Amino acid sequence: MAPRPLPAEDLAHILKHARESFTALQDARLFITGCTGFFGHWLLESLLHANRELSLNVRATVLTRNAASFQSKAPHIANAPAITLLEGDIRTFPFPTEPHTHILHAATDSGGQQAARPAYELAESILEGTRRVLQFARETGATRLLYTSTGAVYGRSTTLQHTPETYTGAPDPLLLQSSYDEAKRMAEHLCVAYSHGTDLQAVIARCFAFVGPHLPLDQHFAIGNFLGAAIAGTPIHIKGDGTPRRSWLYMADLSLWLWTMLTRGQANRAYNVGSDKGHTIAEAARLTAALLRPGLPLQIDGTPNPAAPLNSYVPSIERARDELGLKVTIPLDEALRRTAAWHGYAVKGDI
Repeated sequence: MAPRPLPAEDLAHILKHARESFTALQDARLFITGCTGFFGHWLLESLLHANRELSLNVRATVLTRNAASFQSKAPHIANAPAITLLEGDIRTFPFPTEPHTHILHAATDSGGQQAARPAYELAESILEGTRRVLQFARETGATRLLYTSTGAVYGRSTTLQHTPETYTGAPDPLLLQSSYDEAKRMAEHLCVAYSHGTDLQAVIARCFAFVGPHLPLDQHFAIGNFLGAAIAGTPIHIKGDGTPRRSWLYMADLSLWLWTMLTRGQANRAYNVGSDKGHTIAEAARLTAALLRPGLPLQIDGTPNPAAPLNSYVPSIERARDELGLKVTIPLDEALRRTAAWHGYAVKGDI
């Protein structure tokens, strides 16, 4: 399948709202990890777009496990003059000799993939990779580092309508399924500890759930599964009771949030990244069906228990809003429209 660049309207949206942050990167050299995945395509394409439009003279070294594969999948990114591919493992990559000013560490296995490998291997990969990146950050003399963490550091759900950065709950460290969440918590601590006593300013982005082009439609992402079913015209199937509350931020908003945090976030501070517009899983499924394919059957296996405690994975974004001026600009229905259109499915009319 031929590479599909991101929609022009999304790149323009990111540049419009993050222009100040991109301008702060004039003549910068970035070291970026995790760029072959969902986040990476958005970060690199938006950076290259800003680089062209604003004549920033930004250069980026991009760590990849397989340079040839990345070039094949995304030649419009890999072959850009501003991009230098560095092939290597996140835990052992060779340090580039050129000095780098900014580090954006977004490489990690998704928590939903942890069943495919032993829990200790997942945790070790996250921690060893973060340690290696931090060692390079100190050696190269970088002054800014953004680490993309996860909202799962609070646990997979809380009983709060909106979970703030000050929430002190945490995953159970004795559960094997907590390996991803606990490793991300420790990686956050490593970022702060390694930057102590140096010029490196570390900022933590606790990312929740997202939707947009490049989101897999057949993996462990609920909204991706709903989109995949609606596009294919097959019934949407929810194995639970549909009552857990979740939220989804469109990737154009995520991108401009991350660029803003890299350049303007307070050092040694965590920011929630996500939408504060919560929906139950069932509501999100019904919205997807109504928008893309009205009348599509929805199967919910479980029966809601009115006495059950609230199951919510929705962030408070007051800190990002108050300190950095960030907000949700693209609502979920529009996010679903744009994602479906990128996959070649035209949404007709309004719900």
